[in-house]
Amino acid sequence: MGKISQLEPKEVFHFFEEICQIPHGSGNVEQISDYLVDFAKARNLEYVQDELKNVVIIKEASAGYESQEPILLQGHMDMVAVKKPGCTRDMTKEGLDLEVDGDYLLARDTTLGGDDGIAVAYALAILDSDSCEHPRLEVIITVDEETGMEGANGIDLSMCRGRRMLNLDNEEEGVLLTSCAGGARVHGRVKVETQKLQGYRYQVGVEGLLGGHSGAEIDKGRANANAMLGRLIHFCRKNGDFRFMDMAGGSADNAIPSASHAQIFAREEECAALEESLKSFEEILRRELSVTDPGISITVAGKEQGEWEAFTKESTEKAEMLLFMMPNGIQAMSADIKGLVQTSLNLGILKMADGVLELDYSVRSSVMSEKQMIIDKVCLLLESQGGTYEISGDYPAWEYRQDSALRDKMVEIYEEMFGKKPRIEAIHAGLECGILAGKLPGLDCVSIGPDMKDIHTPEERLSISSTKRVWDYVLAVLKKKDN
Repeated sequence: MGKISQLEPKEVFHFFEEICQIPHGSGNVEQISDYLVDFAKARNLEYVQDELKNVVIIKEASAGYESQEPILLQGHMDMVAVKKPGCTRDMTKEGLDLEVDGDYLLARDTTLGGDDGIAVAYALAILDSDSCEHPRLEVIITVDEETGMEGANGIDLSMCRGRRMLNLDNEEEGVLLTSCAGGARVHGRVKVETQKLQGYRYQVGVEGLLGGHSGAEIDKGRANANAMLGRLIHFCRKNGDFRFMDMAGGSADNAIPSASHAQIFAREEECAALEESLKSFEEILRRELSVTDPGISITVAGKEQGEWEAFTKESTEKAEMLLFMMPNGIQAMSADIKGLVQTSLNLGILKMADGVLELDYSVRSSVMSEKQMIIDKVCLLLESQGGTYEISGDYPAWEYRQDSALRDKMVEIYEEMFGKKPRIEAIHAGLECGILAGKLPGLDCVSIGPDMKDIHTPEERLSISSTKRVWDYVLAVLKKKDN
């Protein structure tokens, strides 16, 4: 550990390194939550830890700031825990293997969790400091933001007096986010019937895609490996009665899957047709995706002869219909804000469990009626194939506030520090600000953060120099007194 904590700002990277040694994937937050409680206890800070494991830590104003309005600092403690194929690290039990590559901090073969570990590290460094000047601080660290914002939905903020909030869950320096899309998760289930068939089992994969965050990277046109798997089986089945046997792809509904795999059954007389179809389809995808996903490949890891438990023809057709016909990716662009994705859908998780095909979709939209339309479309298609569904993690859009004293103050400070104006933007990715605004009437909120790349993928990187600049900016915002 020591090497990372020598990066500047030392106080921030010290806590970030400690956080990275604690497993904290979504749904596995008890240890990181208790770490935050122990931090507060050791410094005699007021804190609340609720049943969901959300944590609120309060630090009273420093000298001279007692009359200033309190300010909230907010982020989430969970991360998307994704690793490269072949990585043996158990992210439910082991910490991350951090590395420095030039100006970037990354984790070997896994996601880094800069989203949103850096927010927690910023907050802890401020709470730990005796020299930072600030009004009363109310630090809100939520759980399971990445899987539907359950922590924000369930948290009680009655102890908070502040109505100005810095959300630290942005991934682009110099951008002040002031609104975001709403979203929901649809979990679909379709029962699969099987039969014993004599022939060959192929281990097939769609691999080498870039993947990415289903909100932040959805506009880059990157392919969804699960959707490509559906297209592959549809392409192949035009040349033979091939059957699914098993399938799996993706590990988070809000991450564009970079790989997806299936076992495909073929009768002996149809093997040549399947192999030719796989080869032809790879050539098609390489041409189509030469810019967005140049590394894409169709892999065949094994071919075994025997008697196999394969999907019936009807069940294969159901899976084919759901994977091939389900909408995916961008569904509408904003007519109000140029370049902003308005509505999207992502099939983030595909797997088989106890004879049931499970599909997890992330739906996002800044227009409530369009979000509901996409949810209805997904559910109707699932029902048409005899499936069932559950909707969870439904959260509202964060609406733009015309009058924002906090935004105006932050623009002024940014210009003073960096000699240019920050960009005021909306994003398609989801933030907890809309939910928290419903719990804190009159909340004035801005979201900021340092530069990060490829979040929610094993290629995730955090800029070290940007982390320092944003740290200085946050301190300046806290220090500047209201008029």
